[in-house]
Amino acid sequence: MAGMAENPLDLLPEVLLAASAVGGLLLGCWLPRARQWPVAALGCGAAAAGIAAAALQPPGPAFGGAFVVDGVTSASRVVVLGGLLVVLALSVRPLAAHPRQSEHAVLLQLASLGALLLAGSADLLLLAAAYLLASVPSYVLAGFGKDAAGTEAAMKYYVVGALLGIVMLGGIVLLYAAARGVGYPALRAELPGGPLALATGGVVAVSAGLLFKAGGVPGHFWVPDAVQGSAAPVAAFLTTVPKVAALAALYRLGAEAVAGAGVPWAALVAVVSAASMTLGNLAAFFQQDVRRLLAYSTISQVGYLLLPVAVVGRTELAQPALLFYLAAYALTNLGAFAVVCALPGLRTIDAYRGLGRHSPALAGALAVCLLGLVGTPPTAVFLGKVTAFSAAVDGGFAWLAVVAAANTVASLFYYLRWIAPTVAPSDAPGPLDRVRSAAVVAYAAAAGSVALGVAGGPVLALLKIP
Repeated sequence: MAGMAENPLDLLPEVLLAASAVGGLLLGCWLPRARQWPVAALGCGAAAAGIAAAALQPPGPAFGGAFVVDGVTSASRVVVLGGLLVVLALSVRPLAAHPRQSEHAVLLQLASLGALLLAGSADLLLLAAAYLLASVPSYVLAGFGKDAAGTEAAMKYYVVGALLGIVMLGGIVLLYAAARGVGYPALRAELPGGPLALATGGVVAVSAGLLFKAGGVPGHFWVPDAVQGSAAPVAAFLTTVPKVAALAALYRLGAEAVAGAGVPWAALVAVVSAASMTLGNLAAFFQQDVRRLLAYSTISQVGYLLLPVAVVGRTELAQPALLFYLAAYALTNLGAFAVVCALPGLRTIDAYRGLGRHSPALAGALAVCLLGLVGTPPTAVFLGKVTAFSAAVDGGFAWLAVVAAANTVASLFYYLRWIAPTVAPSDAPGPLDRVRSAAVVAYAAAAGSVALGVAGGPVLALLKIP
């Protein structure tokens, strides 16, 4: 049997994370309820080891080609596991002495494991299984606090996810009917000779499921309520880790399965890209709740991130542009949420008035991250947007690059609406209550965003490796 010869070490980062999740669940059963931090520490160790394994692992197919280790998978592994490390760090203070701290850490790891499998899937059945593994723990995390807002967030997240999950499964059935196979090589070989209507319907349905995980149109409805209602570390996780994996999966679907099939992939993704960035920006303009503002911001960011996905196969810039932008976005978005985690008592934009006087370092980190999300040099997102726009122009979608540039200018308005009060005078009586661990993460993320932008040349060259 060929399957018996497969090497589990091909999935070493995933195996480490799965072992840590199972071990953490068992360990949590024996630890005192008020001292379950070793489970989170175990998860951090597994994530760090997984990053090292991802950086050293050679490329190649695994398990009959159902999973592929390549540049997209390796970069996604590093970003997803790095995001998991950051979220575990942000959860230290809010979950300290919590009776269900171990369950929280295990759920984060399981959702991240699903994201890792999603990014490397080259088989529709594995893609569906990864989608479920990335989704179900996330639903629980959204409602982890068991309060009214969290319950509403979890319910809306679950309903949209269940609906688009069924749509995605229907799309897999259509693609199987069109190609008589579920592996990406089989789809690439058979779809060009199959019924175009079946292939197009299947691709649209599968893409809709992945866009739900990415938080883009048309699966974006859950994002504002889930981000506003869940705990801040969970909101940071939901808007970063699944998004990275889903966009990597979309890129692989277009590059390895749909290429040459006659499906209007580029036009489809381009329309979704323009709709996501425009809707996200328009909805963010007059938001007062900072979490809701960041939620609409992350919808708009999906639009920019879809630029290189739209031109996959049309230009060599597509892969490095997407991967670099994913890393830049993850680092910058987590930095913005880290500031929110560091100041849990501040929920609205006006509440940040005078932050520059009471906590200038945090105000500076917030400004760097928000201006970074706009795409201000020398932050990493600036270089990510430049490469994404260049890929769109090089791939024949100059009009989409123009739409993205106009949306970038428009987004500056609502980011500045948040930054302006931080430098305004305030009558607040004294220093703000801060979560020190989250503040440290915010400082590190802001510095990392600038450092990645400055060192972008060598990183982009590295990401061109297949």
